[in-house]
Amino acid sequence: MRILRAAAALLCVLAAGVDAQQPPPTVVRGTGPLTILTWPERQRVAERLLELAGRAPPLPALPADILTRGAAIEIILAPDESRFAEFTGGRAPDWGAGVAFPARRLIVLPAYGSSRGNVQNLPSVLRHELAHVALHDFLDPAPLPRWFSEGYATWAAGQLDAEAGWILRLAFLTGRAPPLDSLILDWPAHSADARVAYLLSASAVSWLHERGGERALRLFLVRWKESGNLEDALRANYGLTLGQLERYWGQSVRRRYGWLLFFAQTSVAWALLTMLALALFVIRRRRDRAKMERLRASELPDDPAWWTEPSETPEPPPIEPRSDPPG
Repeated sequence: MRILRAAAALLCVLAAGVDAQQPPPTVVRGTGPLTILTWPERQRVAERLLELAGRAPPLPALPADILTRGAAIEIILAPDESRFAEFTGGRAPDWGAGVAFPARRLIVLPAYGSSRGNVQNLPSVLRHELAHVALHDFLDPAPLPRWFSEGYATWAAGQLDAEAGWILRLAFLTGRAPPLDSLILDWPAHSADARVAYLLSASAVSWLHERGGERALRLFLVRWKESGNLEDALRANYGLTLGQLERYWGQSVRRRYGWLLFFAQTSVAWALLTMLALALFVIRRRRDRAKMERLRASELPDDPAWWTEPSETPEPPPIEPRSDPPG
């Protein structure tokens, strides 16, 4: 009933502000807790998205049924930028690929190609936003800092992948990485810099996961929920203060993604060696050509010119035979 009331309310808004000739939105229900509100031209996308979401594994370190404990999660697939801005209240930056309202169990996704992404990215974007909803549901009412919320969602959605690793390495090489003295990272408006902040937050959650695996991370979240305090749970579970976490995490990030490791990577080393070998080959070939030219200039030709061309010195006239005088 909740989704029907929401759909009815949205229909009223659309009827007031959108051309009446446009088709109304439709509701697509999945077998799980997800329900999508979309438009006819995006209905197949909605059905495919629900199918992929139903086959996705549970979110790591959270109860497997966390998303089914509450009311249905409503997803709006906006067909264009104007309606995406309308349903998000204009809160999403230009590069934002999706927006979650965890307390309302509402997610808004852009179902059109733009700087926000494309339709092919929607499954990972949806999982990212579902992670926000699930983490909020589990920890509420404990305060949830942005670095952990965005870091967990990025990590749980599998967005801290090999490509992300190279983005972080390039950020360190070009000086675009923010200071690592605190997990309270800046969240700039520029797309590339904001993505670096997301990935660094995800690396902090990944660092915690590496300390003891998923079981330790699950216990950490349980202790956080019970105590309501992040640092108390961190100290009880990992024996770390927040300051120590920031220091050790920063050291780990520098080792893993810093420029020294960049040049130590096998693929990079082989690429540099290949480029160096090609450069030396070209230099040596040019040097050998110049040397051959000098040698040829100092050697006798196979057919010297004086053997083939007529001599410029005139030949002496023939000698007439002398006749002896009569005796």
